[in-house]
Amino acid sequence: MRGHGRGHAPARVALVWLGPALLLIVGVVIFPAIELVRASFNEYSITGLRRGAAGWRNYANVLHHPDLVTVLTNTAVWVVSVVLLTVLISLAVAQFLSKEFFGRRLVRWAIIVPWAASLVITARLFTLIYDYNYGILNSFLVRLHIVDQPIDFLGDDRWTMPSMVAVGVFVSIPFTAYVFLAGLSAIPDDVYEAARIDGARPWQIYTRITLPLLRPAILVATVLNLIYVFNSFPIVYTLNERNPGFIHDTTITFAYKLAFKSAEKDVGMSAAAGVFNVLLILVVVLLYLRVAKPQKEI
Repeated sequence: MRGHGRGHAPARVALVWLGPALLLIVGVVIFPAIELVRASFNEYSITGLRRGAAGWRNYANVLHHPDLVTVLTNTAVWVVSVVLLTVLISLAVAQFLSKEFFGRRLVRWAIIVPWAASLVITARLFTLIYDYNYGILNSFLVRLHIVDQPIDFLGDDRWTMPSMVAVGVFVSIPFTAYVFLAGLSAIPDDVYEAARIDGARPWQIYTRITLPLLRPAILVATVLNLIYVFNSFPIVYTLNERNPGFIHDTTITFAYKLAFKSAEKDVGMSAAAGVFNVLLILVVVLLYLRVAKPQKEI
């Protein structure tokens, strides 16, 4: 370590420690991204054999797809609804969990369960809950005379998207609530005490102290949720798999169906849709960071 200064290590030593992580990034992120872009410029048979170069034709086919506007609209509704509801509900949940009450530890553990469980299992569970004939939810609503007859939550176009949004919010709350809970725990008690001495009311304390000091946590949680919800394939596909076409699909399931479930069955076109999806996520996240940054610095 001599000659490198205190706290500094030779580059080769740093590479030894960073090597596994760098290999993981190359293998899981960079290499698949390169292959995705490469596939988007080629044409493939239904069995996956390369037929030849396609140029920009796959991208043009995606942009001229008759269901693209529907898919983009669904994606916007899905992402905005889930992220907004998740943030609002998680703020309330985090505030509740920060209080002292009997059984708080048990409640904190219970809230982790939806996040720890497999998304496929959770989505499949909700297909049973939403079931028209035997679902628990319909049985509950009918017995309480809230509705006269069962609701086809996953078959009726009016209910499919709200039903998917409810599941998306359900699985997103645990992580987001814990991020906010960590942010609340980092706020010094002295700040609240000084506000109370000055005569601030609870709502004033929350809006003028708690929320401003939570902005870094809200920024992190929102960005991660944007990426997570954009790429939430298991929920959208599992709840929507019995519906034909792309009427309730988002960009991530749209790309999958182009390759395996649609009339096109075009891997190259699906890869082009995947590239568009990545670019769309990056644009949305960058726009949000650009809007949120001035607020963070206030």
